[in-house]
Amino acid sequence: MKSYIQYNADCDFSIHNIPFGIIEIYDNNYAAATAIGGFAVNLNLMHQQGFFDGIDLPQHIFASKYLNDFMALGKPITNQVRIRLQEIFTDGFEDAEKAKTTFIAFEDAKMCMPVKVENYTDFYSSIDHATNVGTMFRDPANALLPNWKHIPIGYHGRASSITISGTNFHRPKGQTKAPDVEQPTFGPTKLLDFELEMAFVICKPTILGETIPTAQTDEHIFGFVLFNDWSARDMQTWEYVPLGPFLAKNFCSTISPWLVTLEALEPFRIEGVAQNPEPLEYLKFTGKNNIDINLQVAIQPENADETIVSESNYKHMYWNMSQQLAHHASNGCNMQVGDMYASGTISGPTPNSFGSMLEISWRGTKPVKMNDGTERKFINDNDTVIMRGYSEKDGVRVGFGECKAKVLATV
Repeated sequence: MKSYIQYNADCDFSIHNIPFGIIEIYDNNYAAATAIGGFAVNLNLMHQQGFFDGIDLPQHIFASKYLNDFMALGKPITNQVRIRLQEIFTDGFEDAEKAKTTFIAFEDAKMCMPVKVENYTDFYSSIDHATNVGTMFRDPANALLPNWKHIPIGYHGRASSITISGTNFHRPKGQTKAPDVEQPTFGPTKLLDFELEMAFVICKPTILGETIPTAQTDEHIFGFVLFNDWSARDMQTWEYVPLGPFLAKNFCSTISPWLVTLEALEPFRIEGVAQNPEPLEYLKFTGKNNIDINLQVAIQPENADETIVSESNYKHMYWNMSQQLAHHASNGCNMQVGDMYASGTISGPTPNSFGSMLEISWRGTKPVKMNDGTERKFINDNDTVIMRGYSEKDGVRVGFGECKAKVLATV
């Protein structure tokens, strides 16, 4: 496919992508949108102008604050919309000039949360990350806990504090306890960290008691966003035993604004890492269920250039998306449209591919030099963390744009 919209070869939003998001038209007035080249495209206006005639769409489906109702129409409908958009943007489309009346330059488009996140679950599925953390805090010979290679570990997080890229937040406060004192103290976290993750969003619900076989998970996964699961490491160390993460994780998470469909990522599916021991029957799968997505993290100090601190890839996941979802539903837990499931920190096998400052600075023992001459062990006030991701193969590129947020001083 070739589009009449001009964009560079490294553009994330090619005609092969066609992601979905939400833009604010004016105060408290929203519309679903897609992206191509350097433009957001108002899908509600396109619908009013008849571009989706012949597709069974409710009249005001794109005049919404969230994509939930659109996703709930089901993939037979949502995929038709995506294919129609590709046809509309293809070179030679006779109504191209009419279509351009719905275009908004990125710099003029105010992006909003793409979905109403009903529930949020965070997994712990990168074997390199789990091994690194286990090595730091436990015996390196027993870095992985006994259950790790048998079960996709996860926990329920806080949906209300998931925010759109560009939403800055204040450094959280909480209890911490230094190893050389008897009593904890309360105050700002000193070890604020990012976690490089991807997250998928559910479009097909289940009822209580229903399960999802791995062979059917694609029907339920609409698409992916970049996900920064901010973490306060000193608070986490003190509170996580015995029930796991709580205040150290729920103060803020950041997602990219465009929801990239599973169909757009289809050409980039690959075989996953070898799983040993063999998973239990309900976690077995066929086909290529990992995805080759290049990931990057940069830290930008205030009034300074950014420094790239990590270059990783989603393909390093040990437990893939199908196994994560099948396991989550295996006890009959009901999935809802808009549910968001994060991968857990994505680390590769080499230091330049680690997905958190905890690993990159190796618990603060190896400071990272910034391009402005300063050093980082963890994230400072007024630092902006920027995550990027894209897949590329045979001249086809599908990307996510940026996922970024600035850390403000504690209030």
